[in-house]
Amino acid sequence: MWCADLLVRLVINVARKLKSDKALFVATILLVCVSVVMVYSASAHLGRDLHDDPYYFLIRQGLWAMLGVAIMAVAMRIDYRTYKNEALIWTVLAAVAMLLVAVLVFGDEVNGARRWIGFKILRFQPSELAKIACILFAALMLDRRMHRINEISYSLLPIGIVTVAIAGLIAVEPDAGTAMSLLLVVGIMVFSTGLSYRYIAGVALVAIPTVLVYVLSADYRRDRLRAWLDPWAFRRDEGFQIIQSFLAIGSGGVFGVGLTEGLQKRFYLPEPHNDFIYAVVGEELGLIGTTAVLLCFCVIVWRGLQVALKAEDRFGSLVALGITMMIAVQAFVNISVVLGLLPTKGIPLPLMSSGGSSLVVSLLAIGILLNISQHESADA
Repeated sequence: MWCADLLVRLVINVARKLKSDKALFVATILLVCVSVVMVYSASAHLGRDLHDDPYYFLIRQGLWAMLGVAIMAVAMRIDYRTYKNEALIWTVLAAVAMLLVAVLVFGDEVNGARRWIGFKILRFQPSELAKIACILFAALMLDRRMHRINEISYSLLPIGIVTVAIAGLIAVEPDAGTAMSLLLVVGIMVFSTGLSYRYIAGVALVAIPTVLVYVLSADYRRDRLRAWLDPWAFRRDEGFQIIQSFLAIGSGGVFGVGLTEGLQKRFYLPEPHNDFIYAVVGEELGLIGTTAVLLCFCVIVWRGLQVALKAEDRFGSLVALGITMMIAVQAFVNISVVLGLLPTKGIPLPLMSSGGSSLVVSLLAIGILLNISQHESADA
């Protein structure tokens, strides 16, 4: 395919000039390449049925992958300290907030949720961009107010108000999974600065019952929880998706049934090219394929944490930690859902699931991380 050829040429061009963390770069590109292949395999039947074109989702994913790699190449050449600008970050936060409001008012409703804005192939999810905006904001505030981190009104309250407000707008879409993952990532960043354990315990005491009340406040969330606890009792409705995921992964065995040869993606497993693409990898490439994908994510997290530890300044360290945790939390939740370890949530597998917003923003984040890796502290 012409889009695959262009993607390879773009990757080679970036690699020739690469001065960043090569292991992080290679693991990222491998996942993107696997994504293009597996999205085609998982969606060919769906594309033929819905759009009379088996390459419909492949072309879209290929185009988004090329755009994402190009953006990553640009981001890794922009000094990350450029983002250490209060006016810039507040402007981005304001723009993200307005986009999230616009989604609720004008966004397209898909499966009962309003998460997208735009039209046709140019639709995107502002909630994806909100993650990077909140990470940069939290890093800036923590860097400047580190010396008084345990003073709630001075350092923690501004971070809490902004993050909760953005997460609240995302939750109303509704997209509880993304909202909670955003809060968790920012929470990890705050915790890493040496926050007193009494505040952490206090937040936990408030957060746990709040999350439980939120989960139990809607019928569809209660149904998802019951289906997670006993999917076979709800095999015709809420438990159907996870059961098909089990069947896909179980039938793959060690070596898989072969690329493009999977059966569950053929209108049995809902969203095979999106939230449940890991199940398709398990069926067609087996334990070997799923382990290889998991190892790539482990490399990204490992190298990301190394970048955070060796960063030239605190701001870079916090941004690197936030980006690494953003990828790690999303991957952990998605894979856990596919394996039945967590209730079903609509969180895509970063760098792999079909969809332009997640892929492009993830590659933008990796580009920033690669730039931070170019500025290692001499004392690290």
